[in-house]
Amino acid sequence: MKTLVVIAHPNIETSVVNKRWVEELKKYPEKYTIHEIYKVYPDAKIDVEKEQKLVESHGNLIFQFPIFWFNCPPLLKQWLDDVFAYGWAFGSEGDKLEGRKLALAVSAGIKNEDYSESGRYQFTLEQILVPFKTTAIYCKADYRSFFAFYGAEYEPSESEIEKSAHDYLQFLKEL
Repeated sequence: MKTLVVIAHPNIETSVVNKRWVEELKKYPEKYTIHEIYKVYPDAKIDVEKEQKLVESHGNLIFQFPIFWFNCPPLLKQWLDDVFAYGWAFGSEGDKLEGRKLALAVSAGIKNEDYSESGRYQFTLEQILVPFKTTAIYCKADYRSFFAFYGAEYEPSESEIEKSAHDYLQFLKEL
């Protein structure tokens, strides 16, 4: 089954890293369905049933987003709140995510060394992303960690961005 990549970037057109990742994914339409929720739901009115059916029709589930205030963009949080509903994603009959591989692909504006216990923010990116891992565990999904690009706001070179696009695909292949 194809992998569903939920893209949650409020302004993908101005993005450097996420936009390049989407371009790379689009080269493989037989493997990846790209679902840009900010384009699909500009009014933030999520069609929950449609989204649940979309998830059900795919194998792996990837959430791709820039780190916003040490979290995900607000529409992705709303999407998770609405789509991962009781009786569908969790609860006595909620089994639609059970065993499904779930991973993250994130771009972080700040540098890798800032995301460390001795760094500027005193937490690793892995620690900051724990709520996503916990959500996967709660829904009995198979959390497969995350792929990250650090330092996006420091004008990364074209070669760094290209390497990350290829590394991202390799990460997805190894899920």
